[in-house]
Amino acid sequence: MEINTFGVIGAGQMGNGIAQVAATAGLTVIMSDIKIDYAEKGLANITRILGKNVDKGKLSAGDKDAILGRIKITADLKDMAEADFVVEAATENETLKFKIFKDLDTICRPGVILSTNTSSIPIGRIAAQTGRPDKVIGMHFMNPVPVMKLVEVIRGLATSDETFHTTWDLSLKFGKTPALANDFPGFIANRILLPMINEAVFALYHSVGTREDIDTVMRLGMNHPMGPLALADLIGLDTCLAIMETLYNGFKDSKYRPCPLLRKYVEAGWLGRKTGRGFYEY
Repeated sequence: MEINTFGVIGAGQMGNGIAQVAATAGLTVIMSDIKIDYAEKGLANITRILGKNVDKGKLSAGDKDAILGRIKITADLKDMAEADFVVEAATENETLKFKIFKDLDTICRPGVILSTNTSSIPIGRIAAQTGRPDKVIGMHFMNPVPVMKLVEVIRGLATSDETFHTTWDLSLKFGKTPALANDFPGFIANRILLPMINEAVFALYHSVGTREDIDTVMRLGMNHPMGPLALADLIGLDTCLAIMETLYNGFKDSKYRPCPLLRKYVEAGWLGRKTGRGFYEY
């Protein structure tokens, strides 16, 4: 199937990054959110990032204008009827994602692939909300999307070979390196990453070290570009908690139990960079 128009559900940090990558690859992009203000904010972020690339000489002003000209924003999900391929990048909330996929199933043409950028929710459960489970697949981008090369491509139990190959090829078109993951909670990336972050939170909770010392050990001792607590703030502590709960509920294994301190911060509204306060202040 030829993909010319690419739909993105959600204009937040992940959604606008995916929209930027798709438009840069030459596709017409429809980026939607529940309020037009949110979509406009997402477009403004794309404009800001492209402007920085122009200033650094990585992009011409003409190319910047061409990329922005390929992005349409909307607050009406029905506009996804024009899309040839859709990726959902809404909040990591199962109930919300289920509703979006039920709606997309009625809006989009029968042959359109519906993908999800979910960090941890099993693809089969999302696919079951539609009448086209063979056309549902995981397309998990990494943050920040324009910079990070990896895309996890996750097949559900019913995902067809055609859907898989189309998604794999699209990842390559975007200049990404795809990796195949089987459909288990957390897939590969977050099944490994989030328990590490959660253990770092436990280390802080038990006063094994300060936030700075924990992050310093992991940066300098393990050569990580960011410490796990700073990374958690970048991801969003609410997202980290949601992924840990998905892992815990999916495997029923105590090793995935979210740290009480993580839950406490989320309940207090300390979600990381996006709220100005997480494990660090911003």
